[in-house]
Amino acid sequence: MLELKNLINELADKYGRQRESLLPILQGVVAKERYLSDEAMVEVARQLDISSADVFGTASFYSFLDTVPRGKYVIRVCKTITCDMKGKKPIVKAIEDTLKIKLGETTQDKKFSLLSTNCLGWCHKGPVMLINDTPYTELTPDKAREILAEYIRKQ
Repeated sequence: MLELKNLINELADKYGRQRESLLPILQGVVAKERYLSDEAMVEVARQLDISSADVFGTASFYSFLDTVPRGKYVIRVCKTITCDMKGKKPIVKAIEDTLKIKLGETTQDKKFSLLSTNCLGWCHKGPVMLINDTPYTELTPDKAREILAEYIRKQ
């Protein structure tokens, strides 16, 4: 917990302790911890002198601010109609079959989480998925399986 408090204090020192500092501080916590624990959100609220409800409300609004632990590799599949029209469903099925999980789940070994998210900003190259910070565009089921095979081999 002390490590977490130190991290949040450092982020508050860097970004400030005003309400407008909330998002970059939350992003910094997620970058380091991979999700926002209840303890982290309470500490951010304390540092910024705002309510924990405000912090949780902000965190739960943004799909990239996870409030539950996720896998080492978070796969986000765009759920817009554009990607849907370009064949997203068979790609999601290929990912689910490869990882043996459904949308919203994490593998038993905590290596992968599969989520759907709003527009990733790559509609012109859909269907698209994001693995952590890396976008993969113009997907087919085979291409998705090949990409996953590389991540599966990684330690």
